[in-house]
This record gives sequence, structure tokens and C-alpha cells, in this order.
Amino acid sequence: MVVPHHASGARIARHRLAAELAGAVSPAMLADLVAVLAELVGNAVRHADPLPGGVVRVAWRLRDTPDGPQLRLRVTDGGAVCSPRVRPPNVDAADGRGLHIVSGLATGWGVERDGLGQSVWADFDPVGDRPALATAG
Repeated sequence: MVVPHHASGARIARHRLAAELAGAVSPAMLADLVAVLAELVGNAVRHADPLPGGVVRVAWRLRDTPDGPQLRLRVTDGGAVCSPRVRPPNVDAADGRGLHIVSGLATGWGVERDGLGQSVWADFDPVGDRPALATAG
């Protein structure tokens, strides 16, 4: 699907994703997917150029596996000068936490560039297969 390269694009994408995947994935996975999609589209709008037509392309692929549903989100924009990267956290900053959220909720994520611009993708394995977070002990 395509959404406007505007703050409203994230809302449109979230609602469509939630409507199409309700019942296909667990409520916990759906909540994670919606949060990550909002971050990826929001980052595309704030930090990258639009695709031709002033849009951002949003896609997802759901695969059934023996362990449960596996999903990849992909947000494609017109590209930016700097590639998306996790920045060191700054408690005083008003922004800069989005990719920390993506890293914490997705199984993995990355960036691909092609002739159109750049795509940021995030993978989600079945909820039970998420790696455990390290804890200080």
C-alpha cells in the first residue's frame, strides 16, 4: 500500500495493518507490529524524501510456520542523506528512541537501498521465539 509522506501516513498504515492482521497473529504480536510500523513510517516522513507522488510505500508479508506466524514489515521511501541507525540514548532529547523501540520489539531489522530509494525492514518471528533480553545480575 502507499500512504502520504505526511504524519497521517503512519495512522493510515497502522489502521490498515491492524484491520488486516487481526485474528491472523496474536494480540501481543499485533501490538508490536503496529508500534514498529508507526516508528518506521514516522521516521520515513521525518527523515527521508518521499517516493514519486509524495508517498511512502508500506508492505508486509505474513508466513505461516510450524511455530506460528512470521512477518516482515517493509517501509520504502525516497531515501535520505544518512542511513537509519540506532543513536546513543539521550534522556534530554525529544526524539531518537524510535529505532531502539524497533530493535527491542522486532527479531531483526535492516536497511536496503535500490534505485527507488531505501527500504527499512523489520522481521517478527513467532512471539515465543523472541530472544531473551540480557539482564544485569
